[in-house]
Order: sequence, then structure tokens, then C-alpha cells
Amino acid sequence: MAKAKRLIVGLGNPGPEYDGTRHNIGFDVARAIAARTRVDLELLPGNSLGGWGSWRARSFGVAMPQTYMNLSGESVKALVRAHNLEPSDVLVIVDDLALDPGVLRLRPGGSDGGHNGLKSLNALLKTEQYPRLRVGIGKDFPRGRQAEYVLDPFTPEQQALVDQAIPVAVKQALTWIVDGTQTAMNRFNKWRPELPEGDRSATDSE
Repeated sequence: MAKAKRLIVGLGNPGPEYDGTRHNIGFDVARAIAARTRVDLELLPGNSLGGWGSWRARSFGVAMPQTYMNLSGESVKALVRAHNLEPSDVLVIVDDLALDPGVLRLRPGGSDGGHNGLKSLNALLKTEQYPRLRVGIGKDFPRGRQAEYVLDPFTPEQQALVDQAIPVAVKQALTWIVDGTQTAMNRFNKWRPELPEGDRSATDSE
């Protein structure tokens, strides 16, 4: 197995009951990256589903922690140690309530923003300085219903926007592998999904 130079981690919850839910958009993008780069997925040490491959002569790994969201850092820490990676070598793909559905935002670091998966990574990696690609899921839920909202599937309208975003997120992640965070930010952070005719409600709410 080739030594990974970069690692892409999609966050989510394992199990078919979570497939297609808003909280699992990180898994969806990670699977799309694996399919695009022909990376075979298997259970890795540290309890992640993932695999290793190369893109434009750059070695990389893709992983989906199987520890459930709140313990994602355990799997990531194991992979970082096993492959002698720095936190800056890890791109985390995660859902974000503060962004409208399908909006993408890559940053080189930052706080957890209340996201339990990022909280776990920050605690176990002992830093907030690792790139993360946030995929907007919106926040159209009544007060106090956040937990239910993130674990529900997208509405058809939201899904149409997210379906546009996934292939762009794949391109952004692959650009990150080759050209780094700043170039990937510059190329894709201003992209927006196309709204249905007459619907201009989904604007960037960051």
C-alpha cells in the first residue's frame, strides 16, 4: 500500500438508516471521490471505510469513519498516525447548517461551529488548523429541532441543489490534492448551484 500524502475524510454516520440524510453529505462526497478516482473501499485500521489511490501522480487516501459522528476523531487520528500525516494534510468534508443547501465553502481551518464531528477531530488532533470543505444543508427547521433536521433526508428541492454540488465538491477536493487549499478555494468557493426558475430564496447565509 502506497504511503498516503494526503487524506480526504468525509464525515457521517454508518448504517443504512443514515443513508441520504443531511448529516451524511460528507460520506456522499467521499464516495463520489472514490468512484471518480477508482479507489476501492474496505475497512481500514482505526475503523474507517476507505482506500488509497493516486490522482495526477499524487498519493492520497479517502476515508469515512465508522465510529459515528461524535467519535470521528478517533478514526482520523489513527490514520494520521499510521501514515505520518500532518493535520494540514487532511481535508475534512462536513455538512454545515450555516450555509444554504449545495453551497460549498473550503477553509484552511477554523472552529467546530457546534458540529460534533469537528469537535471530536479538534480534540483528538489537538488543533483546529486542518482544511475543511463545508457543504451547506440549510437550516429550515423549527427552534429546538436541529437534531431531527440533520438526521432527516433532504427535501426534493434541497436534493436538487445538493446533487449539483457533489460533483463540484469532488473537483474541489481533487484540486486540493494537487494544488493545495488556496487554489481550490479560489477556483470553487464562489460557485453556486442553480436555483429553480423563479426561486431566489437560497442565498449564501454565511
